Amino acid sequence: MQIVKSINYQELSSKATDTVVSMMGMYSNPLICVASGDSPAGIYKAISDKVIAKTLNIDHWCFLGLDEWLGLNGNDHGSCRYHLDQQLFNTLKLTSERLHFFDGATENIAQECAMNEQFIDRFGGIQVAILGLGLNGHIGMNEPYTSINTRSHLSNLDPLTIAVGQKYFNKPQPLSQGLTLGLANLLEAKNVILVVSGLKKAAIVKEIVEGPISEAIPGSLLRNHPNYVLFLDEEAASLLS
Repeated sequence: MQIVKSINYQELSSKATDTVVSMMGMYSNPLICVASGDSPAGIYKAISDKVIAKTLNIDHWCFLGLDEWLGLNGNDHGSCRYHLDQQLFNTLKLTSERLHFFDGATENIAQECAMNEQFIDRFGGIQVAILGLGLNGHIGMNEPYTSINTRSHLSNLDPLTIAVGQKYFNKPQPLSQGLTLGLANLLEAKNVILVVSGLKKAAIVKEIVEGPISEAIPGSLLRNHPNYVLFLDEEAASLLS
């Protein structure tokens, strides 16, 4: 595990972006897994700006969404796909061959998960995974006590995740489950980047860095990954020894 600390969110995003671009440059046809949420948004802004300025060519990059609320898809304001469209995909103008995302409105969950696994297999796995961290230690929608052996699956959401998730919507949303990559998918990625910012995440950062490695705190499991970089701003790192 490598920990990269920054003074603020802007510096964190800049350092993380440089690392993502460097990692993706190691592969001829790389697949990058992208999480929605506030923490990685700065990376997506920086990548979009570089593409617009033509200082970065991502024509050979392909993209995989990390998760989606059950019952929602890109047509729904507040969905994971909606936010990533706004932050990244609309700028990049990706073709369907270069992007796969869970359709949370599917009527066939098993088929949706199978299609996700097939897309990953096309690339021989995920080359880079950009992740955020939940207040309860979840990564993706892999809640506490999710098995380390899980692959693409339907997750039952923790009450804390449901409560925090309301911030993404302009009206109360009845959340209960979500489609997500599993812990096995993420731990098999060639490179993992975890981005965490803000004082409210300081306590859980201390847990995933200094506490036991356990399925009780999914984020702690990343410490077993050989190419794992944790990006923290000053506030998120404030409780570390």
